[in-house]
Amino acid sequence: MCEYSSTDGFANDWHLVHLGSRAVGGTGLVMTEATAVTPEGRISPEDLGIWSDGHVEFLARIVRFVKSQGAVPGMQLAHAGRKGSTYRPWSGYGAVAAKDGGWTPVAPSAVAYSADYAAPRALSIAEIRGVVEAFRAAARRALAAGFRVIEIHGAHGYLLHEFFSPLSNFRKDEYGGSFENRTRIAREIVTAIRAEMPENLPLLIRISATDWKQGGWDVDEAVELARQLAALGVDLVDCSSAGLVQDQEIVAGPGFQVPFAARIRREAGVKTSAVGLIETKEQMAEILAKGEADLIFMAREFLRDPYWPLRAARDLQQPVGWPVQYLRAAPEKAPARKPPED
Repeated sequence: MCEYSSTDGFANDWHLVHLGSRAVGGTGLVMTEATAVTPEGRISPEDLGIWSDGHVEFLARIVRFVKSQGAVPGMQLAHAGRKGSTYRPWSGYGAVAAKDGGWTPVAPSAVAYSADYAAPRALSIAEIRGVVEAFRAAARRALAAGFRVIEIHGAHGYLLHEFFSPLSNFRKDEYGGSFENRTRIAREIVTAIRAEMPENLPLLIRISATDWKQGGWDVDEAVELARQLAALGVDLVDCSSAGLVQDQEIVAGPGFQVPFAARIRREAGVKTSAVGLIETKEQMAEILAKGEADLIFMAREFLRDPYWPLRAARDLQQPVGWPVQYLRAAPEKAPARKPPED
């Protein structure tokens, strides 16, 4: 969940407390918000970034604390594409003017997300290759900071998703037209990042499984992309949906995106995570018991309650480790928490 609380991409005390609280609360994997690989890859001027070596020091402090609480630290690498240079939610809506710190966003094609968003500039082929290298360099910095999981953000109408969908990619070169061309950048980024990562560390990708609009990116294409990326070293596909166009027609409800995770897991032969209106331990238990996904990723529910895992474990009478500082509030015979081994 983007915090929109950075200056020049730097993490600060807010991020330490925000992410650290989830680790204290018993979360298995603590993932950063979408972290920009270039300055123009930010959603807002206040986004977290990792385009500079200077960003590493404070991120490493966060990593050390997360690991000390028994959680695994993960970083989500992102590029906002044509949805960049926008106000953070509580400051306004739409494009941020240059005088207020905005910029001209980039995209596969020079087509704006909406009339309220900045008109993007189409990337040249050389610039696309520069984006791939920016993801590679960002992964290298994330590993230097101590992150143990890296996720590529390829969903929600941001840059990679913009390349995937015929509704936003009108290129006539090797990055547009056919499925193979539209998804080329994802294969290149996965290959670049996997080359930087130790073999034992997981690489994830978040995708929108469908645009929820006729003529757009769909689940059949998502399955094929997942199959190809798994062969290149992706260990898990984080299955979300939507975000590319404003006139999407989503049929939402509790667990409405779980079928995407189930189908990709089954047909692409890759591990998946389920997201979206999953709020109860009963939902989670059912999803996992049915083999519809391998992991559950939570977002808004963790904003409401960073200690959700400890509460759920107590209710289910599961022996989850507690921080030694909190043992007096733990169930009887709850074990003390130990950091994971690398």
